[in-house]
Amino acid sequence: MAMTAWRIASASAIAFLFTVSMVAAQTPASVRVRATIASVDSGILTAKARDGGEMKIKLADNAPVNEVVKAPLSDIKEGSYLAITASPQPDGSQKATAILIFPPGVHPPEGFSNWDLPNSTMTNATVASQAAGVDGQTLTVTYKEGEKKIIVPPSAEIVTYKKASVVDLKPGQKIFVFAAKKLPDGMLEAPNISFGDYGVWR
Repeated sequence: MAMTAWRIASASAIAFLFTVSMVAAQTPASVRVRATIASVDSGILTAKARDGGEMKIKLADNAPVNEVVKAPLSDIKEGSYLAITASPQPDGSQKATAILIFPPGVHPPEGFSNWDLPNSTMTNATVASQAAGVDGQTLTVTYKEGEKKIIVPPSAEIVTYKKASVVDLKPGQKIFVFAAKKLPDGMLEAPNISFGDYGVWR
């Protein structure tokens, strides 16, 4: 997670499914997709991964499409449900690199686990308390198995989601798919997709 391009990852829905940062494990036949759209043709995306590899992505029927939008830190309040991408600190706390604020009524599985970016973790949890700290805002978040202390530095990307549709997907946009299914023909099927210019790849 030393460079921003390798620390990006995150995203998925309002009352229409959010699975981007779910802590649930992927099945062996699914992959996380972080890529840039090259073209869109009748619901089929041609996209390029960060290593330059090309892929074809088919959207599943009624797959939710969500735009990642920037949100202010002040939108995080006690009781907010968050997905937090962070790096572990020597004192046991987690320093946030990105925080997704789930819209009201959206509550994917809570928990804490390693994330698939270098030296990173993912926490889905509820804000129990917050306070100003030396390095930024300090949050205490709780989930079924326990709680975490989260340091939110000024550099952390704070985002939420806005409902969109297939027609909003354009060449040049960064996209994230939490668990794309590998099809026999080599194409990927996306059960959901998030896009935007800010905080998408965390």
